[in-house]
Amino acid sequence: MKYTSYGKYASEKCADKLHSLPAGSSKFSGRMIDALDFVEKRSLLDPKLWTVFVNQFRLGGVDDRDCGWRGEYWGKMMRGGCITYQYNKDPELYCVLENTVRDMLTARDSLGRISSYSVGCEFHGWDVWCRKYVMLGLEYFLEICEDGGLSDRIVEVLKGQADYLIEKTGCGEEGKLDITATSECWEGLNSSSVLEPVVKLYAITGEKAYLDYAGKIVACGGMRSFDLFNAALEGKTAPYEMPVTKAYEMMSNFEGILELYRVTGNEDFKTMALNFASLVMKTDITVIGSAGTTHELFDHSAVRQFDPAFTGIMQETCVTVTWMKFCLQLLRLTGDAKYADAIETSAYNALLGAVNFNGNPFEGEVFAFDSYSPLLDSVRGLAVGGYKTLAGTENHWGCCVAIGSAGTGLFPANAVMKTERGIAVNFYLNGDIDAVNAKLKVETDYPFDGKVVLTVYPEKEGKFDIMLRIPSRSRNNAVTVNGKPVSPEVINGYAVLSKTWKAGDRIALNLDVRTRVIYAKDIDPEGSEEAVKHFALVRGPVVLARDEAIGHDLGSRFEIKETGGFAKEISVKRTECGIAVEIGAEGTSFEVRDYASCGQDWKNGKKMTAWIKSV
Repeated sequence: MKYTSYGKYASEKCADKLHSLPAGSSKFSGRMIDALDFVEKRSLLDPKLWTVFVNQFRLGGVDDRDCGWRGEYWGKMMRGGCITYQYNKDPELYCVLENTVRDMLTARDSLGRISSYSVGCEFHGWDVWCRKYVMLGLEYFLEICEDGGLSDRIVEVLKGQADYLIEKTGCGEEGKLDITATSECWEGLNSSSVLEPVVKLYAITGEKAYLDYAGKIVACGGMRSFDLFNAALEGKTAPYEMPVTKAYEMMSNFEGILELYRVTGNEDFKTMALNFASLVMKTDITVIGSAGTTHELFDHSAVRQFDPAFTGIMQETCVTVTWMKFCLQLLRLTGDAKYADAIETSAYNALLGAVNFNGNPFEGEVFAFDSYSPLLDSVRGLAVGGYKTLAGTENHWGCCVAIGSAGTGLFPANAVMKTERGIAVNFYLNGDIDAVNAKLKVETDYPFDGKVVLTVYPEKEGKFDIMLRIPSRSRNNAVTVNGKPVSPEVINGYAVLSKTWKAGDRIALNLDVRTRVIYAKDIDPEGSEEAVKHFALVRGPVVLARDEAIGHDLGSRFEIKETGGFAKEISVKRTECGIAVEIGAEGTSFEVRDYASCGQDWKNGKKMTAWIKSV
């Protein structure tokens, strides 16, 4: 039998408003697809790499000595591989993924564990975190698995993994460790995120023991000294104000909370997730769609992002991708386009900028992703996040390298989704979509141009909705259907076009991508004099940056010429992979490029900046 999310046994108590299309429904072109293809070929299709990942479990206790996280790599990569497959339905990729899943199933020990820690060292460091990723990897593969017998074996192994955790851990139970006591790191916040795969396993099997265990995880509060979930329910404490501020792990806990809402219908869980997301958006998401200007920690990044006081590693790619995944969950659940806006900002800036298209080396090795995203007068390639030697080899890997493919897959795989009444277009990518009841052809150079043309080919003439996301940043918008202007109702950020569609019907959408000026002083009026003398330029969803490598002087100060918050664009030119814009300033002009194109030669010592100095 084939298992699917939320669905074989446990009924879903609350339906999502948006649903992903079947695998392989879309075929796009453009820089985001270049990134997906690059990452797939660079890492996902390498069977030797997958063998090394499985060996981190087969070799026995490889993470004992340094309480490491080598056991996370396989599950992170598997999740990214499955999300990539949801977009391209590449048979070669499926074959590689199936083979490594079969290999992983043989790495289970006699106790039912798949762990990179020995029994003598278990429940320390990142042990439960790594087991979480094994479970998630297997659960994501279940969603694409084409072999019923293999699906049954996967579920058996998942149950063994969870049953062992239930036997040994819980919350306030005699003879068991609290889940928050299974790690010395981050007050057990990392271990608590096992909530997500546990709830998904309940959804797959319907076995109440897993739902009960999920309740115990929540009862432990996510941290030893602080109830993260109750704080989110109250919605008053910003993430950076909490005793533990590790951004990626905290967001992972709320992905589990959303899964729990789906299978219980408990509105408190939904409120927790919505409140938490709102607080993160308000206090910690930066102009490029990531967070953590102090390493990978929530630190009130919204106001620290232009402060020159800290110039080290910041904005971890793990944080970027997890924020995108969390927003996708909320987009599915609520149908609110503000979460698609957030995903788009992250994708075109922090994520795309981190893809190592140029093959820059780090310590002699080349990885598919940069781990950190600079904001102010800094360089790329400063470090590899989660850098560890892979046991049995002389090679290394890192957390951000492992997670990146989930981001490059997620964006095109969810560009168009199904609704109860039709189709929702979230992201405007050039190409073709088979949206079940209709095919769409999209012609656009978005995000570098605001013009989008969609041609509709319904399976048969009939009335249904086509919902077009109108980015919240887009002030002036125009929509025509077959050349005639229309004024569709905008609901939750989507322009809703409802009519009886005929083959060849053409929708033209014109979005406002003029360059907006964002002043640091408007974000943080109380900031230091040095910090607030900066501004950012954002054209549509694309942040425009300065790059010393192409001759930009990062020390120059400018007084922008603007009208109504929009900069004066003297010229706009497409580059090989992005855009170059000449901006008018008092007595001069200056060039900026799309953020993702800047700083791409890591080792030339040339800096880049997303925040530009003002007079």
